[in-house]
Amino acid sequence: MPGAGTDKTKRWRAGPAPVVVLVEPQLGENIGAAARAMANFGLSRLRLVKPRQPWPNAKARMMAAGADRILDAAKLYDSLEAAIADCTFVLATTARPHDQAKPVVGAAEAAALMAPRIAAGETVAVLFGRERNGLENDEVALADRILTLPVNPAFASLNLAQAVVIVAYEWFKLESGDKLPFVMPNKSAPAPKQQLVAFFAALERELEKVEFFRPPDKRQTMQINLRNIFTRMQPTQQDIQTLQGVIMAIAEGRKGPARGGVLNGEEAEMLRALLAEHGAGRVPKERGPVRGLARLLRRNPTEAERILWQALTNDRRFAGRGFKRQTPVGQHICDFVSFPLRLVINLVPAGESTAAAKTRADKRAWLAERGYAVIELPAADVESDMAAALERIDQAIG
Repeated sequence: MPGAGTDKTKRWRAGPAPVVVLVEPQLGENIGAAARAMANFGLSRLRLVKPRQPWPNAKARMMAAGADRILDAAKLYDSLEAAIADCTFVLATTARPHDQAKPVVGAAEAAALMAPRIAAGETVAVLFGRERNGLENDEVALADRILTLPVNPAFASLNLAQAVVIVAYEWFKLESGDKLPFVMPNKSAPAPKQQLVAFFAALERELEKVEFFRPPDKRQTMQINLRNIFTRMQPTQQDIQTLQGVIMAIAEGRKGPARGGVLNGEEAEMLRALLAEHGAGRVPKERGPVRGLARLLRRNPTEAERILWQALTNDRRFAGRGFKRQTPVGQHICDFVSFPLRLVINLVPAGESTAAAKTRADKRAWLAERGYAVIELPAADVESDMAAALERIDQAIG
């Protein structure tokens, strides 16, 4: 897999480009870093004039970080005159004026001067001096132009590779037409006004429930400000769908088995124990449980319910079998039910009271009379041996 932008599966771009000449570089590491900078921006010809350390250099290869082909093709020279003998146009990089009557250009202008000459087949070179004191006067005198950069005058010395990368960048930007290698993908079309209006209506409806628009005389201004916030974003259709999901999740709470309900696992078990001992959430003259109780239980699963639900949805034996959590079946709320299979799974908590056990038995009998198969699994067994619990459910389905 390619990493950090280096992809060996792509074509190495190395067309006609300037020659980089390093004059008496002192450290192999700087040569390697300069080669890496050249590779970044499509330069491939490197010439070294009397490097101070032996060549080839292991530290240079280490710092090149994969730009080995540039180091392998680098040419050594005993003098600067020999290194630029075949060049028709030469630029000398320096941070010092050198008091020479010679045109001074920046990196972008240098790229513009080099481009037509290179396109015509000429050999053009850019000279970089020593790390310690740069190019000497007589070396600058060999150049056609002085290339310098707008830097802090109190700290104008650049690292050798930094100087190379700036010049190389300006060259490659010009040569490539200043095109970026990639742009933001357009994965979703802009949201139409109809979708935005529907989103605003849903958002304002939920905010109304929590009395957000107060005082009443500021309501219209608050609505306009709120709508302008989202309009300025220029959201896509997918953005609006995601925002709608976020708002409904906040408004309605969690529906799945994930952690984060109002109650923790232990408190959820206590709630179920209380319901089991007090009529399973039914009130006098009502045939079913208190309205909204199933939703409350779904939002606040016990630990056993949470992990069993996760197993049922992930195991291919049970996925797609229509299982639901904490769903009313007649007058009872079942921990898990599959209406297509006519199968109910109820979890038996540890330390169940006598009253709760009687309520569970009555529920089992009521369901059996109506053609439901009922599996009762100890909650402790589900938490300790999920494989055995799933095997028992699979056998019941079979």
